[in-house]
Amino acid sequence: METEITAFMASAVRVATPLLLAALGETVAERGGVINLGIEGAMLAGALGAAIGASAGGPWAGVAAAVVAGLVVGALFALVAVVAGAEQIIAGTATTLGCIGLTGVIYRHHYGPGGVGLTLPTFPATAIPGFSALPILGPLFRQSILTYAAFLLAPALWWLLWRTRWGLRLRAAGEAGLQARTRGVPVRRVRTEGVLLGAALAGLAGASLVLGQVGTFAERMTAGRGFIAIAIVALGGWNPLRVLPAALFFGAALALQYVLQAAVPAVPYQVVLILPYLLTLLVLTTAAGRAKAPADLGRRAASVEGD
Repeated sequence: METEITAFMASAVRVATPLLLAALGETVAERGGVINLGIEGAMLAGALGAAIGASAGGPWAGVAAAVVAGLVVGALFALVAVVAGAEQIIAGTATTLGCIGLTGVIYRHHYGPGGVGLTLPTFPATAIPGFSALPILGPLFRQSILTYAAFLLAPALWWLLWRTRWGLRLRAAGEAGLQARTRGVPVRRVRTEGVLLGAALAGLAGASLVLGQVGTFAERMTAGRGFIAIAIVALGGWNPLRVLPAALFFGAALALQYVLQAAVPAVPYQVVLILPYLLTLLVLTTAAGRAKAPADLGRRAASVEGD
């Protein structure tokens, strides 16, 4: 029984990693007042970039390609939603739909019209000396290096947002864009920077999914994880330190799929697959509704014309 619980916890941490990276990136963007539904597209583009990069030069090349892919998608979204001032929800949805189609085309062009069963070089599990030998909890400290990076990024981003001048300017842009501009904050610029940083982390999330978990790529493989990340941001109260346990909670929900499919084979697997998404809706209508979002979140940047 202990072995099964330990395996479940280790799986939950591993599965939570791409959710955490994407949610941390979305936290940065939303703290600047921009809700980026294109994060799903950036994550998918990052997954494809990781696959192509890893095929050509190994896992680290895959990570670099994934971050670049995420940045490209983020730049496109920022150009439309922040610079041009388009409606953010529509721009983000269009960005994600475009990425779904474009990644499918690039994948089939690069690997053949029917696609192939890819086997990619991945990051091995790295044990932390001492901690990995602990009873029961030991497997939690035998994870991919991308998992450790994700967990370290949570406090790093908290420090960036709450202890630096740039973080103060970003949060000011998200809370009161007009007042921030009158105080000399280049609102459009800092919002664009927040979106780009968030998209880069979403691309890294796609790399984590490909190079830290499955070791392959498939069309639409993110399967709504970007949208789950948005719910995690709300559950975490737009605070990176609280986003971390929220991501672990959703990671456990996703890992529970595999446990239930093995334990209750009579239940159609499609029913089990919808559980995390039902949980997302539940979070958005209950716990997340009590959190205080940035005041200017999702508002068009009409108040910062002239930046």
